[in-house]
Amino acid sequence: MASIPLLRFTPNTPRHHLLLPHPINPKPLQTRIQTRPVSISAAYNPIPATDRLISAVAYFLPFFNGIQYGRFLFSEYPSLALPFQPILPLLSLYRSIPYASFVTFFALYLGIVRNESLNRYARFNALQAVVLDVLLVLPMLIQRIFSPGQSGIGLKFTVWMHNGLFVFVVGCFVYGLVSCILGKTPYLPFVTEAANRQM
Repeated sequence: MASIPLLRFTPNTPRHHLLLPHPINPKPLQTRIQTRPVSISAAYNPIPATDRLISAVAYFLPFFNGIQYGRFLFSEYPSLALPFQPILPLLSLYRSIPYASFVTFFALYLGIVRNESLNRYARFNALQAVVLDVLLVLPMLIQRIFSPGQSGIGLKFTVWMHNGLFVFVVGCFVYGLVSCILGKTPYLPFVTEAANRQM
């Protein structure tokens, strides 16, 4: 290994004989720093009002079909039915039309979800409403198949299931409706994952 010569000097050595490192660029630091203008592009694209309206209306399908699960709560606590009084005329009109639920389901699925010309935001929310509506039908089918009965443990199980489904439906409806009005994407438990797989 080559030895590095040491710099020897005495107090009487002239100052200009000392080998001191010189700066590479003696310019001040402020002049060496070149500032680049950073262009910030706005990535926020507001959702059009039409897509928000379509998305909000779509959540009425599972809400109208799932409000029937609140009959036990309404009979035990009649005051809970008061917030739903304003939509009773609309609900009565919906139920008076033959096959309204069936027609609305396929109108949402074929007319909005599978319509490639529409915005993905409206299609995704319509698909979430369709998936939620399908999930609400399954408990009713299970109840009809197993026939838990009208008394004892069977009745208690039916009441618990109906009450839980009603709270779940109302929560999803309010959350989805408010989110769509604000232009945000609602993420519903068990529903969003199924909807993402279908998109």
